[in-house]
Amino acid sequence: MTEVVIARHGETESNRLGLFRGRLDVPLNETGRAQAEHLADALAGEPISHVYSSPLSRALETARAVAARHGIEPVVDRAFDNIDLGTWQGRRKSEVRREEPELWRMWTTDPDRLAIPGGETIAEVRERAHARARELVRDHDGCRIAIVSHRSVAKLLGGALLGLEAGYFWNLYLDNAAYSLFRHNDDRFTLVRWNEACHLLDRVVEEY
Repeated sequence: MTEVVIARHGETESNRLGLFRGRLDVPLNETGRAQAEHLADALAGEPISHVYSSPLSRALETARAVAARHGIEPVVDRAFDNIDLGTWQGRRKSEVRREEPELWRMWTTDPDRLAIPGGETIAEVRERAHARARELVRDHDGCRIAIVSHRSVAKLLGGALLGLEAGYFWNLYLDNAAYSLFRHNDDRFTLVRWNEACHLLDRVVEEY
C-alpha cells in the first residue's frame, strides 16, 4: 500500500488581501511560516520518504519545513506548479468580479469551461498533476510521499485520484497549510483525510 499526502502551502499576504496568485512568486507571510512549521509538526510522526513541491517559494518553503522533520530535501516538480491565471494574476478578486463579470460568473459557477486570457484551463492542470502523481506512486510503491502545492492543484489532483469527473472544483475546500491523505492499493485511491487543519490556529477563509 502506498500513501500520498497532499498539502497546501502556508498563508501569504495575497491570501489576506484577496488577490489572485497563480504563478506569481508570492512568499509566505509570518503567519504562513508559522503554519508551515505547524504542518511539519503534524506530519512529523508520519513515515514520509519523499517530498515533492511546486517551484514557487510559498510552496517550497512549506515543503522544506515538512521535509526537514524527516531528514530529507524536497524535490521541485513543475507538474505541481500552481495554475497559470494569465491576466488575472496579481489582481484583486473584487476587481475581476467588477470589471469582467461574465468571466467571473464562469469562474464561480462553471470553472471547467473557463479559459482565462493567457492562462491554463482546469483540465490542463488536472491532467499534468494527476499524470505525475500516478508516476510517483508507481516509483515509490509501498512508501508514503508528500506533495506540497497550491489550492487549485490540490483540489483538482484530489478529485482526479478519486476518479471524479469535471464539475467538482468548488465542492472541495482547502485551508492554507492543511493536508489530505490518500491510500493507493489495487490500483484504487481511497481518501483517508481531507483538509486536515487541526494544527492551525489562524487561517483565512477563501470562498473563491
